[in-house]
Amino acid sequence: MDINAWTQNLRLIYDKAVKSYQDGNRDLASYFSDAEKLFLATIGLKPINVYDYAEDFVKYGEPDWDTFLLIVAARRDYFLYEQKGMPSSGEIDESELPPKTADLEGVTWLPRITRKAKCFLHGDLCHDIMYGCSGDRRFLSEHGLHPADFLRAVWASHGDDHKVLAFVRKVEGRQSA
Repeated sequence: MDINAWTQNLRLIYDKAVKSYQDGNRDLASYFSDAEKLFLATIGLKPINVYDYAEDFVKYGEPDWDTFLLIVAARRDYFLYEQKGMPSSGEIDESELPPKTADLEGVTWLPRITRKAKCFLHGDLCHDIMYGCSGDRRFLSEHGLHPADFLRAVWASHGDDHKVLAFVRKVEGRQSA
């Protein structure tokens, strides 16, 4: 089996989603074939995950393919190695997220994006929530963080939000040096 086949398959599906969105299609149910949905499930994704990134790329020019791929690679790795290929049965509702104004030791948005990252890694985000939305991108940019690096830091923190805070501050320190 070609170890890189999943990235090639994902690229085809992503490009198809971008084209569909550019062509004005907003009906998520029509985007992917059953075989494509099955493939997405094998790497821990839901169709909405691809749709959201295609939509934002068309509307805002970001995140680009490379960023999407790195984000998906983090989710895929978590899915395969932590979840042993078993999808989560839960789903978080948007009302369960910390407010946008919540902070951890003065870092506004950190509690919200950390919770979203945990839920994205677990496959628990509902259709109304996107990890990497414009608010997340603004936060990550302001702190010099790549969205995939942040996901992996959240994973490595094993649920300790103060470790995530330490990661953010460490990266910020490198940016100002």
